[in-house]
Amino acid sequence: MQASLDIPRRLIVAVGGNAIDPAGSRGTPEEQKAIAEATAKTMLPLLELDNQLVIVHGNGPQVGKLLLANAAAQDRVAPQSLDILVAQTQGALAYILSQAFENALREAGNPRHVVGLVTQVEVDPKDPAFANPTKPVGPFFSEAEARKLANELGVTVQEDSGRGWRYVVPSPKPRHVCDISLVESLMCTRTVVIAGGGGGIPVVRDEEGRRHGVEAVIDKDLTTAVMANVLGIRDMMILTAVPRVAIHFGTPQQQELEQVSASDMRRYLAEGHFPAGSMGPKVEAALRFLDAGGRRVIVTSLDTAVPALKGETGTHIVPDHVMAQQAESDAAQPARNGLLRRVA
Repeated sequence: MQASLDIPRRLIVAVGGNAIDPAGSRGTPEEQKAIAEATAKTMLPLLELDNQLVIVHGNGPQVGKLLLANAAAQDRVAPQSLDILVAQTQGALAYILSQAFENALREAGNPRHVVGLVTQVEVDPKDPAFANPTKPVGPFFSEAEARKLANELGVTVQEDSGRGWRYVVPSPKPRHVCDISLVESLMCTRTVVIAGGGGGIPVVRDEEGRRHGVEAVIDKDLTTAVMANVLGIRDMMILTAVPRVAIHFGTPQQQELEQVSASDMRRYLAEGHFPAGSMGPKVEAALRFLDAGGRRVIVTSLDTAVPALKGETGTHIVPDHVMAQQAESDAAQPARNGLLRRVA
């Protein structure tokens, strides 16, 4: 097991969109608020830490449902563009989560505030992702259901890591988080900041410096990495459905990873251990963050966040030099122990 860590002064946490709308739920307001309340209670030890905290949430389930509603009602209600749908989910989820987080904090006697920011994120208008939709969003369908919807509604569908079929949309890489200085200002007041929700509202900047929304959904883990690097946050946490990342997942050779180097993770990614629709973007985001100077990425589940932060569980992805130093320390330890025994 990795060594115990000090609680970082600054921390950024990425939470999946299923934190308030998991697979199998209808997504009613009552369900979303109840699940957000449960999420808040689980994350309370993290929210109560005396540090500067930024939370980025996903919106895959929610924006996909809005796309479906858009298509189904297009003869009666004017369809909205995907950037507006991302903005709608960003605002709604920030409202539900911030309310649930503050309620949990108040019940614990903690006066800490939580605020949600509407966040635009610039992308490259020439990003090849626009011509190759790959990001799965919305509910799962059987292949027959998905193909029927594709024919009827004109949406793009694709199998998602063997779990079923979903809509897929363009997912360009984030280049710049707009108004990032506001995030930092609020962080410094010890306010919990919810920003970059759903990866951020995707925008491009024209030749005159004006921003315009585009049809896309940015990966929230990649946006988290960009925000962390700009803000000088050295520790990044990705909360997902499993307590640790595994290679050979779902096979008799499955192996959970504890502490692993960036080089090894890059090799595992190239070998196909992390599908594009599930763990792949998380690993890619972790590597981007570490390549730009990050210290550690922790991937774990909601209910093991604080133990993982202390080094007691989770997958810890670290730069190569950190892994090498740890190996040298571990190799020296038996020699020191042997010397102590001889002296005794």
